[in-house]
Formats: sequence, C-alpha cells, structure tokens
Amino acid sequence: MSPYRLATVAICIVAFHGMQFECVHAQNHQPEARKEIAELLTSPPDVGLATAAPGVRWNALDMHADVAPSQHSLAGLLELASRNNPTILQAQYQITGQLAKAQQAGLYPNPMLAYVAENIGVEGTAGEWQGGEIEQRFVTGHKLQISRDKYLQRAKVAEHLAVAQQYRVCNDVRVHYFKTLAAQRILDLQRELLKTSEDHLTTTREMFNAGQANQVDLHRANAQLRRQQLAVLQAENRIRREFLQLGSLVGVELAQLPLEGNLESGSDLIDFDLSSERILSQSPEILAAHSKLREDQITLNRESVEWVPDIIVAGGVGRNFESQDTTGAMSVRMELPIFDRNQGTIRQAQADYVRQQKEIRRTEMDLKMRLAQQYEAYLSAAQHVLTYEELVLPELKQAYANSLQSYKEDRVAWPAVLMAYENYTQRRIEYIDHLLQRRTSEIMLNGFLLHGGLNAASSPTPTGHIDATPKPR
Repeated sequence: MSPYRLATVAICIVAFHGMQFECVHAQNHQPEARKEIAELLTSPPDVGLATAAPGVRWNALDMHADVAPSQHSLAGLLELASRNNPTILQAQYQITGQLAKAQQAGLYPNPMLAYVAENIGVEGTAGEWQGGEIEQRFVTGHKLQISRDKYLQRAKVAEHLAVAQQYRVCNDVRVHYFKTLAAQRILDLQRELLKTSEDHLTTTREMFNAGQANQVDLHRANAQLRRQQLAVLQAENRIRREFLQLGSLVGVELAQLPLEGNLESGSDLIDFDLSSERILSQSPEILAAHSKLREDQITLNRESVEWVPDIIVAGGVGRNFESQDTTGAMSVRMELPIFDRNQGTIRQAQADYVRQQKEIRRTEMDLKMRLAQQYEAYLSAAQHVLTYEELVLPELKQAYANSLQSYKEDRVAWPAVLMAYENYTQRRIEYIDHLLQRRTSEIMLNGFLLHGGLNAASSPTPTGHIDATPKPR
C-alpha cells in the first residue's frame, strides 16, 4: 500500500470516530504528505485557486465599516437602513409635501389694496376722484375647508405608502442578509469540494502511475478540478456582490465581516388562508388604495362646488377734486356661472373616482397573484428542507460513512469515497439553497409581498389624476 493510501486510511479512521467527516480532507493534505505524493505524480499537484483564471479577479473592495462590530447583525443592518436608505426619507417627505399643500389650500385669500385715480387732469384738477380701496374675496361653498380635507386625506395616502416603502426596504435588507449568509456557507462547502477534487486528481495520478487509470481518467479529473476552482471563484464573487448590494440597501459601505444568525427558520408553517386574509385586509398597498378612493371622493366634492361664485367686495375712501368732497366707493362683484360650471373637471373627477375603484380591485388581484407565486415557492422550499433534514442528508451522510468504512476494509477504492463525499456535499449546497428560498418566501409573506427597497418612493398622486397649481384646491 502506498504512503498516500496509508496516510489516508489513518486519517479516515480518526475522522470517522471523531464525528467530523469534513476534517478528513483538511487533514488529508499535510504539506509533508503532499510533498511525498507529488513525487509520485506525473506533474505537480494544483494548489488552491492560483491556476484558475489567473489575472481575472474582482478587485479588492475598499470597504470601511460604518461601525466597528466583529459581526454584522440583522438588527444592526435594519437600523442602518432606517437611517440611511434614501427612499425612506423620500416617503417621509411625500407626507410633508401633502401636509404643506393642505396648509396652503386652506389659507384664506389675501385682501387687495389699490390706489385709484380717475379722470386725472379733467378741467385742470388732479382728478375726478382719487383714493384708496381695499378688496377682499369671500370664499363660498366651503371650498377652502374641502380643499384642506382633500390634501389631509392625500397625506394619509402618503402615510400608507411610506409604510409600504419601509416594508420594501426592510424586506430587501432581510432577504439580502440571508442571501449573504447563504453565500458564506456555500463558499465553505465549495472549498470542501475543491479539496475533494484535489484529492481526486491526486488519487487519479497515483493510479495512473500504478497502471490503474488511463489518460482519459486523468484528463477528466483535471477538468473536474478546474470546474471546481471556478465554482469557488464564483462563490467568492457572489459574496462580494451580496455585500455590495446589502451595503446599497442600508445606505453605507459595509466591511466584509461575517454575519451572525441562522439560515434555518424556526417558525411554524405559514397557513395560506390566514396569510391571504391578512395581506388582502392589512397590506399597505390596499390601505393606500382605499385612502386614495376617499381622497378622490373629496376631490369630486371640491370640484362640484368650484362653480359656486365667490363674492368680491371692494371699498375705499377718496377725494373728489371736481366737487372738492371727500367721498367713498364700494363695489360688490361675483362671477355668473352661466357657461362654465366646472362641468369638465367634475366629469374628470368622477372618472378618477371610478378608476380608483377599479384600482382597488386590480391591487387585490395583483396581490393574489403574487401571493400564489410566493406561497408555491415557500411551500416547495419548506417541503425540500423538511425532506432533506429528515431523509436525504442523513442517508447521504451514512452512505459516505459506509464508503469510508468499506475503504478501510479494502472493499472499495478511494475514488468511491470521494464520490460519496462529493454527492453529500452537493446535496448540502442544495439544502442551503432551499433554506434560503424558504427564508426569502417567509420574509415576503410576512412583509406583505413588498420588495424594491431602492425604487423611488411612490407618490400619493398617481399619473393622470388632476392636480391644481400653484394654488392647490
């Protein structure tokens, strides 16, 4: 038996009784042992990732920690996002803007002060009448109060949209947090598979030297090692991408530190009917749509009284230079709504009101569609996680243990053990993907299916709705 095989057997015995299968490969490559093995091979063994796509690397990230923790926590990231994500601030300013419109819309019109000079120079006098007048518009039909109510209601719409935006940001932070967590675990497993591929190539070269393998086997093992090197590089790139995206969502650059927390979910299975009822009744999107309908009703009321004429009263005191008398002047004016009774705008407001009724229905249907899609993904992931935990992974782990035992008893070759371990590790990677999908779907179902934490905050005035400027009404 070769020195490599003897060393492998000894290490396998320690690993099997030590309850840690992964340490087999870590201990299997002591520098001294690999040096001895290398002398038996046709070419030197590969070392890590040095020979994989040389020169093609993601540049080192220049990251600076906003805070200095040893680990990133989900609570800490959510706090950073609440303070730094610009869309949350945008949503808050949408509320402020509508409250400002309500204030402006309810302000009473200012009086007009005028100096009047009539018939200046008549018969050599300074004018027939010169004096000052003050004019005031008296608003009728409760227009100012209705306008103020309209924009206060629009501020409520903005509040619901702000809550929706907060859910979008928080959901995205949670999803990318768990994506990063999963990427870290997958990178560890890919590195284990890289060691397995290196073992496989080393074994194949040894078997080739002993006449037990041919050139085809050698080329396949070498190609497999290259593919695994690329898989490790891809996993590293994925972690960097996730950190950058997570940093974008929280609004600061994050140091590439480990994340604390578990990818496994400890919550009970989400019931579809309860989830559907909750989303359709409490979703910020639904609440915003109903608030918008109320606002459209107020808008219709406001436009319905727009034709009621305001009363404009003006009066003043002046000097009649022709008769040398001090006299007064007064006028009362009002518009006669004969032709323009705001008919077109009222019809437009009625159309907006009906359109908003349909928008509520559309939002409900859209939520149901997204719910069905998300729940299917959630349930499938939960089924996979449960089956992998109870059957698939224990069975493959036992198969690997049996292969190792058979190898010690000279009943199977070492490549069969490597294949069993590779199969077991590949399924563990699949298990992580299913855990991530379950976590992601849970977040979406509990977070009213909202995502898009970097999309601009929604406006409470959908495109096409009427708006009045510069004096809102």
